[in-house]
Amino acid sequence: MQTLDFTVTGMTCQHCVASVTEEATELAGVQEVDVDLATGRLHVVGDVTPDQVQAAVAEAGDYTAQPA
Repeated sequence: MQTLDFTVTGMTCQHCVASVTEEATELAGVQEVDVDLATGRLHVVGDVTPDQVQAAVAEAGDYTAQPA
């Protein structure tokens, strides 16, 4: 299990946070997801790769995630 942190761009409201949270949570192996709108941070704990998380964030909408 690993801890991954990302900076997400494109989030502007709580709906954005909910969308990113939902997509990241649906990844197999994810144990914990925390998204902070104010800082643009995404924190993920689980057995996933950075590429998987970045793909999930992109699937959530017009957002991009870069490793923090």
